[in-house]
Amino acid sequence: MPAKPDPLQVRIAAFNHTRGGVAVHKARRGYSLISERTGAPIARLRPTGEADRVQVLWWNGGRWGASGPFGIATLPLDEALDYIASEPHFWISA
Repeated sequence: MPAKPDPLQVRIAAFNHTRGGVAVHKARRGYSLISERTGAPIARLRPTGEADRVQVLWWNGGRWGASGPFGIATLPLDEALDYIASEPHFWISA
């Protein structure tokens, strides 16, 4: 019997169609969005356990860190994906 698809991962994978060239990898407690073109990390989404809210992290060159000026942005998944798509700092190495 095939494994049941992860609903959050399915929704995040749909992001690939809006931005293009983004692979989604589930690892440990979250999902990493990776540029298919360069292999560079774009963002990391870590579920909070509250509905579809996720913490949004960005790769600072050495590790995942706070994505906003006031700490880690925590948003519903669709808003988090819009945030990633619209903020240029996520796409510097992509």
